[in-house]
Formats: sequence, C-alpha cells, structure tokens
Amino acid sequence: MTNRLACFIAVVLTAPALATDLDDTIREEYDHYLADLFDHFHRNPELSTIEFKTAKRMSKELRAAGFDVTENVGGTGVVALLENGPGPLVMMRADMDGLPVEEKSGLENASRATQTDPITGNTVFTMHACGHDVHITSLVGTARQMAARKDAWSGTLMLIVQPAEERVLGARAMKDDDLWGRFGKPDYALAFHVSSSDVAGIINVSEGMPYAGADTVDIIIHGVGAHGASPHRGKDPIVLGSQIVLALQTLVARELSPRDAGVVTVGSFHSGTKHNIISDEAHLQLTVRNTSEETRNILLNGIKRIAENMGRVAGLPEDKLPEVIVSDESVPPTRNNAELARRLKVAWADAMGDDAVVDIPTKGMGAEDFPFFTDDPDIPSVYWAIGGTPQKDFDTEMAGGPPVPSHHSPLFKISPEPAVRAGVESTVVALLALLQE
Repeated sequence: MTNRLACFIAVVLTAPALATDLDDTIREEYDHYLADLFDHFHRNPELSTIEFKTAKRMSKELRAAGFDVTENVGGTGVVALLENGPGPLVMMRADMDGLPVEEKSGLENASRATQTDPITGNTVFTMHACGHDVHITSLVGTARQMAARKDAWSGTLMLIVQPAEERVLGARAMKDDDLWGRFGKPDYALAFHVSSSDVAGIINVSEGMPYAGADTVDIIIHGVGAHGASPHRGKDPIVLGSQIVLALQTLVARELSPRDAGVVTVGSFHSGTKHNIISDEAHLQLTVRNTSEETRNILLNGIKRIAENMGRVAGLPEDKLPEVIVSDESVPPTRNNAELARRLKVAWADAMGDDAVVDIPTKGMGAEDFPFFTDDPDIPSVYWAIGGTPQKDFDTEMAGGPPVPSHHSPLFKISPEPAVRAGVESTVVALLALLQE
C-alpha cells in the first residue's frame, strides 16, 4: 500500500472526527481572531479598483499564514500560493470591493467610511453592501486552517483576492496580467458568495447555473431643445426616453420564450436642468441579464431596434437617432461543473451534515465575473452560496415584520459568525477533498 493511499484511507476513516475537530477549531478561531478581522473590514470598505488598504491588509494576513504573496496583480489583486508537495493546483477566490452606498443597517459597526468615487469624482459613503467582507475574512480563516493542516493534503493552494467584482472588471484584469502564465493554471477553481436570501450557515450549491450573464448598456437620446411652453418647437428626449423605457419591457414579455429567463432593467434616467426647459439630450442606463448567448443576442438586438425605431417614430432624422452603447463591463453566465458539484456536495454533507447542504434555485438574475477565470481555458469550477440571515429574521418577515434586506441595499446586513464559520469550513472541506489526488 502506498503512503498516499494509506493517508487517503486514514482521512476517510476518520472523517467524523476530522469534521468535529475542524468545526471546533474554526469556532475558536472566529472568537479569538476572525471576529475582529471581520469588524475591521466591515468598518473600512473600499470601492472597486481602489481597494489599496484592503489589499495591503489581506497581503499581510496571508503572508503571516505562511503563503508566498504577490501584490498588484491586475491592479490591486493579490495572489497567495502555498506549495505542499505533489498534487493538483486548486484556486480559491474571494472578492474584496465595497459599494458607493451609505450604510443604514443600524449596526454598531456600520461603516461611516468615505472615498472619492473613481467614476464620478464625488466623495461618497462606502459600504460592504454585498458581503465581500465575509468573503475576505473567510479566505484568511481558510489560509490559516490549511497552513495548520499541511499533513492532511498535498498539492498547491492558490488564494486569489480579487478587486472590482462590483464593476465586473477585476477578474478580467487579473487574467490579462498573465495570471495563469505567472502562477500556473489551476486544475480546479472555487468561489462562494454569502447570501442574505439563505438561512445563516447553510451551503446552497447548484449543479447548473448559479449566476446569469450580464451586460451594461447606455442609450443616448438626442432631441431638439426648446422652451417648455412651446413643445412644438422641439423634440423632447424625455418623452421619447419614456416611450423607449416602456417599449423595452416587451422584450422579455413578448420576444423571449416563456421558459427562457431574461431581464432588462433601466436603472437610471437623466435629462434636463429646469422646469420650463425642454432638454436636447437624455441618458438611460440599463442592466441586461441573460442565461445564454442566444438570449443575450435577442435582448441586445431588440434594445437597439426599439431605441432607433422609436426615434424614427418621433420624427428624428437619421443622424439624430438614439445611440445604443454596450459596455465592456459584460460577463457570461456562471456555470458549475456538475460532476465536481456533486463530488463536493458529498464532502460537505459528510463533514457538515446532510441538513447543511441544499440546492435552492436563485430567484434573481445576479451576475458574477468569476467566469473570466474559468471559461477560457475551461477549468472545472464550483461557485456556491453561504447563508447569512438568521432563521428568526425570515420568521419575522413571514409574520408581517420588516423584510430581509437585499444585497446592495443600505439596510443590508449579514450575521457574521455563522456566515464566516460556514465559509471557512465549506472551503477547507472542499480543498481537502480536492487536494487528496
């Protein structure tokens, strides 16, 4: 019997004991270290592409855990490697950016931090309104656990601290910085997201598509300015923009198959400066979500067709038709490798209990830039969710109390202890399963 086989059999035979030891160790680690670290990150969020202090702190923590750390990958990105003998290269990613949102959660450690928004130049409040503080805290916990358990695995562990996920820029920027050429292409890639829609501590994993694809679209509507009292002398871009907004709603309702999911949301409508002035321009900002390239093409082509032809209906000349601009802030759907997802489900159920692992389809069309790591070249990957809301909060909502706040809300909050602990435990269990090969 080889030493590797004997080691693997020993791990399998002692799985319950190992799981108990892991849970107890993570619980103690949270109380004595990770709770304070989470508090620090929650109070000090930073916006996409300017996560300088967060990246420095993460680099310090990962070096202290024994990893070889490289900073400034694709901007503020961090790559940490721990080599531990022969075996696969497994990547685990955590995103670190916050949002330009003023926190109104009522928590004692609510963020009051501000930054200069790199897009607008305005000074804005910042908040971890999507739970990335849970992700990076859990990554540090994972690093410390894996470094302490080197006798239980073999291979190379790659931890990635990714910037600018909220603007879907960071993963692509790190890849464009020759990520795989410099550090090696992983055999497996993993990531998770804390979820306010799931009960705190559970593992929600799909064998299919946990996240949709997304496009960012702008529509510039040209008009002819005039006095508000003489609308016949102009071409009102606000009226035309309103007609376009309403017409866009027919794309999902009447052009997609009823079994195909899609979203066209106009998130911003800007025009005009004064009550009695008809503006000469309006600007619509859209997010467009898809589940396939075919759906994406239907929606994007439909947006262009509707915008331009509504301009013709309004009597605009061809050189003044609305312009449709599709940003490069676009991402494909996130797709889990079904075989790998099933394999990890078994490992999680064995270590954390059958009740801790669920497959609850998401009701929204959230998107991720994680596929830029995994789609080209294809890397077997799994992206799962960690519950972050206590059951009592869902019970209160069902009884007519306040609803559980969604992600990106100023009221957003996560129960950090069960979320961080489950994040660390599920990641360590997955890594130990994959690093036995």
